[in-house]
Amino acid sequence: MGNNDDPQQLEFPGTWAINEPDRIAIRMTGSGEKMTYSELDEKANRISNLFVDLGLRPGDHVAFCLENTIDFLPLAWGAHYAGLYYTAISSRLTEEEMGYIVKDCGARVFVTSVRNRDTAEQIDFVDTGVKEKFVIGGNMDGYTSFEDAIESTSKEPQTDRFEGQDMLYSSGTTGLPKGVKVQAPNVPLGSPSAQAMLFRAVFGIESDAVYLSPAPLYHAAPLRFCMAAHRIGATVIVMEKFDPEEALAAIEANGVTASQWVPTMFVRMLKLPEEVREKYDTTSLKTVIHAAAPCPIEVKKQMIDWWGPILHEYYAGTEGNGFTYINSEDWLNHPGSVGQSLLGELVIVNDDGDELPNGEEGNVYFRSDSRFEYHNDPEKTAASRMGEDLSTLGDIGRVDEEGFLYLTDRKAHMIISGGVNIYPQEAENILTMHPDVYDVAVIGVPNDEFGEEVKAVVQLVDSKKAEPALERELIAYCRSHLADLKCPRSIDFKEELPRHPTGKLYKRLLKDEYWSDKETRI
Repeated sequence: MGNNDDPQQLEFPGTWAINEPDRIAIRMTGSGEKMTYSELDEKANRISNLFVDLGLRPGDHVAFCLENTIDFLPLAWGAHYAGLYYTAISSRLTEEEMGYIVKDCGARVFVTSVRNRDTAEQIDFVDTGVKEKFVIGGNMDGYTSFEDAIESTSKEPQTDRFEGQDMLYSSGTTGLPKGVKVQAPNVPLGSPSAQAMLFRAVFGIESDAVYLSPAPLYHAAPLRFCMAAHRIGATVIVMEKFDPEEALAAIEANGVTASQWVPTMFVRMLKLPEEVREKYDTTSLKTVIHAAAPCPIEVKKQMIDWWGPILHEYYAGTEGNGFTYINSEDWLNHPGSVGQSLLGELVIVNDDGDELPNGEEGNVYFRSDSRFEYHNDPEKTAASRMGEDLSTLGDIGRVDEEGFLYLTDRKAHMIISGGVNIYPQEAENILTMHPDVYDVAVIGVPNDEFGEEVKAVVQLVDSKKAEPALERELIAYCRSHLADLKCPRSIDFKEELPRHPTGKLYKRLLKDEYWSDKETRI
């Protein structure tokens, strides 16, 4: 914060700690723990001062691996107050994966919790830049108590503070995770942020909001949206872990007015028995945001019928190179669309780089001045660019005459069977709606004649129904809605699919099972 800046006019938790110190900033749905804005700001100040006392300066890097807990957001804000880059790591990763990210991001400090003891104690820090390791919630070999460390630091804010910047890693669904590095803005702490402006101008979320976050906080949208809610003074309700019925209970118990979801969460709430869904009052909801994956049309129709025309969908990435948006009214007139662009001009190109006219399907690019890089991966960075001002997230889609974007699938998920390009999202959207299907992934598996053939891997609502008769029924069900070539030729049943808590499927892990003895993986 610059010396001449009035903290009461800036957008960060410190403003609300001055204006309304007793306002609830965070409440956990499971434990019931809560934290006021005064407590959040003081804790963030102490954490910021700890990092500064350790010699970290703006532009340096910290990493942390925590489950959804009352300590998560104060830690993120502490790094942000200090002007640092901060990387939140999934608590579901192995010690090798965690070690890779800690080393790759260049973290000088690593913070974790005793709940991650089994992995955190096994991380090899020898070739990393980590100088200090802290643990929350108890003792752990090789780690210092974070609570003790911050208790001994000052609660007074640093002077001349500048905005920090997250540097988050991809889920690794198609390969090794890559850090998305966006240049820190070099502006005073509390300067207007894109997410806070988005909350107000697009989603209509103001300081009186009660915002529910049902997803893991280490993912980009939950972390950024929770911090945006804190900038504007809203109360953030955090679920320790998503459960469809508990989410409905949290909406009713807390009078939730705004929330952000992924489509798989919608599917799981819709598959609850009707009497369970009707048991909870969700009428407090005014704004329901969803993203991260294409939402099946029928799923979204059912959600609008249930919760009303309050659904807001966007398409964007951690990279921040573009942003499309659509409200419920426009979506009902353009079902399946992810909206019109609010940031960056939409450009559809073929594999030769030629721009395609409206209506034709191709690679989705944004034309903008936005700059990002995949940390330590210049090849991937270069592959995401075309010319000076075009960049892509790797998706396939088309734009209609009114400028609405329709996504087909991830290019990396495309199946090539007999020279025909097949995008599995279509079949997945159909099979998801079958009452016996709890989760589904459609992938390409080896076929000696066609190179690949389409297979569905299905998690059933009731695993006892995993019989050949149901396999035939599901294939027929898909073929009643889609051309045969797009539908699975076979179905395997699994107890559980390898799905990230954010809703993303680890298709790479599924494909590895079928391609492990092949020289190439088409």
